[in-house]
Amino acid sequence: MRLFVAVHPPPAAVAHLTARVAGLRVGAAFAAGINVRLADPANLHVTLAFLGEVPADRLVDVQSALGLAVETARRGWDSSPRLHLGGGGRFGRGRFTVLWVDLRGEVEALHLLGRLIRAGLRRNRLPYDERPFRPHLTIARPGDRIDRCDVVADCLTLDDYRGPEWPASELVLVRSHQGPRPRYDHLARWPL
Repeated sequence: MRLFVAVHPPPAAVAHLTARVAGLRVGAAFAAGINVRLADPANLHVTLAFLGEVPADRLVDVQSALGLAVETARRGWDSSPRLHLGGGGRFGRGRFTVLWVDLRGEVEALHLLGRLIRAGLRRNRLPYDERPFRPHLTIARPGDRIDRCDVVADCLTLDDYRGPEWPASELVLVRSHQGPRPRYDHLARWPL
């Protein structure tokens, strides 16, 4: 099973962001029929840990590690972390260009939760991607299908973006099914 751990923004934050993306150059390119691969609003998420392939018989170990991480993190919080989407940027270059929007607000709480999750996965000898946690939402994969100047202009436009505030109310263990139309199954949830 290909697994990751995520926090999902609520529908109002997703709708606000979707409207902003439609006004970007990447949104105009998509509307014109260019395959810039906009992220499906129904699947927008902030990945706290990417596990990759995990044998089905280790699912209970994953769930235990995540449950303990959430329990430990919540002890230090008065309430769910308050977040909002704002700013943005790009990763990669050429055909691997990815456009993203930043996560702001009480982000340090998610950093703590991410560290606790990774520590629990490590203790249980479970796989996870060790790249540094950079909280963001991927909004498009334009690759090299639009001019680099358009991507840079979209990044500058996103600098002024500020979405509505929302509480990170739950952590979700997600199974992803790759392909031309990726599909995500929520396997477990923990309130934050």
